[in-house]
Amino acid sequence: MKKIILTLMLAGTFSVLFAQQHKTENVIIVTIDGLRWQEVFRGADSVLIDSKETNDKEEVRKNYWASSADERRKMLMPFFWSALVQQGQLYGNRDKGSKDEVANPYHFSYPGYNEIMTGFPDPRMNTNDAITNPNMNVLEFLNKQKGFEHKVAAFSSWERFTQILNTPRSGIINNSGYMKLTVPGINDRLTFLNEIQNEGPHFLGDSTRIDYLTFEFAKTYMKQFKPRAFYVAFDEPDDMAHAGNYKFYLDRIRQEDDYIKQLWQFVQTDPAYKNKTTLIVTCDHGRGDEPFIKWRDHGKDVLHSEQTWFAVLGPDTPASGEMKSDVTTYHKQLAQTIAKLLGFDFKAAAGHEVGDAIGSVMGK
Repeated sequence: MKKIILTLMLAGTFSVLFAQQHKTENVIIVTIDGLRWQEVFRGADSVLIDSKETNDKEEVRKNYWASSADERRKMLMPFFWSALVQQGQLYGNRDKGSKDEVANPYHFSYPGYNEIMTGFPDPRMNTNDAITNPNMNVLEFLNKQKGFEHKVAAFSSWERFTQILNTPRSGIINNSGYMKLTVPGINDRLTFLNEIQNEGPHFLGDSTRIDYLTFEFAKTYMKQFKPRAFYVAFDEPDDMAHAGNYKFYLDRIRQEDDYIKQLWQFVQTDPAYKNKTTLIVTCDHGRGDEPFIKWRDHGKDVLHSEQTWFAVLGPDTPASGEMKSDVTTYHKQLAQTIAKLLGFDFKAAAGHEVGDAIGSVMGK
């Protein structure tokens, strides 16, 4: 009996120590659909700029071309390279030996987002169709934890997140595609966005919302309701790549970089978030790395489209910059990493396989 009591006391001591050591109280997750690691780390590709498919080559070169990869990537993603990477960690630069990948064999969106959110590359999730995800996701798990009830929200351009996150079951606040936000007590700005969103251009189709509106909804909701676990999913770079429009692809990447900058600037000025919030930025899949046609695509038949990247910035993450370890990280590890940053164990509660947390994100 004494041994059992001593064990319980020690376990309690370790729990208190962990609670004292970890500083993250909020997590913001941002995904940029289909953004290749090549552009993140190398900036604009001269072969694609010079392609006959690329219009306004002079403008593209003026905005995105420089002689070195370091300069080009800063031109493309200035906030990412001036702040986020210098103060946090970035995984997936294969030119420096860091490899990040999706573990699922499909290499497209629904399986990719399922893997990120559930920690599980489920072979049943092998379609982009509107199939309800049976797997518990980390946002659903957090929504059940003390202090997080009704403080978990997701805003996405792609309408499929209603099924990916199984929002009827999970109970999180979800606003996907051109849905109206129906949360009680929304402010005038959110009411206005509800009213005008369908009046804007629908150049991504009838159901997928333009990223500008998703960002405005997310930013305004964040300022009013202060969610503790917050997910924002952008879509446009993938659409522009599939269309073969390299100029618009680059333009959209720079746009998303500015959106992330604005979210982080708000975090740094608000007492609910400052010095106690971790930001994670990643993508759902890679793309082909052959020029011309193949760079547009991804999927199990497109070589190297499993290759991805992610970045982390927060009070518990050492400022290590670009990681150079030869250990491959996988997106199935992100769900448990998110939970651990907040002091929870998603893996023990998920009811299905979950990848281990990435220790280096938490300085371990």
